[in-house]
Amino acid sequence: MKLGFIGLGTMGKYMALNLSRSGELAIVNDVRENAFPKFTEKGIQATTCLAEVASADVIFLSLPNTEIVEQVILGEHGLMPHLHEGQTVVDLSTIKYRNTVELAKALAEKSVRFLEAPVSGMESRAKDGTLTVMCGGEEAVFQEIAPYFEWIGNKILFMGPHGSGQLTKLINQLLFDINAAGLAEILPMAVKMGLDCEKIGQVVNSGTGRSYASEFFIPRIQKGVFHEGYLMKNAYKDLVSAAELGAELEIPMPVLASATVTYQMALRRGYRDYDKGGMIRVYEELLGVEFRTKE
Repeated sequence: MKLGFIGLGTMGKYMALNLSRSGELAIVNDVRENAFPKFTEKGIQATTCLAEVASADVIFLSLPNTEIVEQVILGEHGLMPHLHEGQTVVDLSTIKYRNTVELAKALAEKSVRFLEAPVSGMESRAKDGTLTVMCGGEEAVFQEIAPYFEWIGNKILFMGPHGSGQLTKLINQLLFDINAAGLAEILPMAVKMGLDCEKIGQVVNSGTGRSYASEFFIPRIQKGVFHEGYLMKNAYKDLVSAAELGAELEIPMPVLASATVTYQMALRRGYRDYDKGGMIRVYEELLGVEFRTKE
């Protein structure tokens, strides 16, 4: 089986490197060439031309957003004109539910199989090959591709028809987003009330207030480090997707709506290139405090 991989960004480069261990990764693609040497030294072809990747039997995508995924698959210079019956496109990106369903339909018209497989886990888990992979599509296609997922993840789940994988990823992300916004709001209050930042961090991360968000962000916030997680300007897409689905399906989500306001304030205050821990800067500035440990 000849595998291709498009998108060698923060997550994609590690997923592709792990996939190369299968011995079947033949070609990789990105608009930038800085990641190419890691693959060419393994004898894997690297190219900026999408048409060349279209020769692969299975093509994996790891791209930043819905628009870029659609451009790569359906765009004028994208994959679609070069694809043929029997090929499989596997999208590891996190994109909108409705667009995923439409992409599956468009590819099916050309008898090209499609599997969505968004992943959960930050850069360290992508590097370690321990991501969670949530798949949607035809189960027979999933069963065929599943062995390749084992190179990039340690929890691989088939969630149901096209769209199910993206919906599952969205649910997980929204809970994480709410947790991150909650930390941003509450931790500065502790400092404002005269409590010790270091001890508060210990209590939260050993008590019932603990979450993955608190374990990841609190130590970094205490050091003033806001660039080791997924950037807010990119993460905001999940909140937009949730708002659209909520409006369409008449699902009230008041807690999520409140968390979204915190994100929006952080974006408006210029923290777009901070990770989600950077939302705390909004409330720190409001209260005139900082949640930092002393040097």
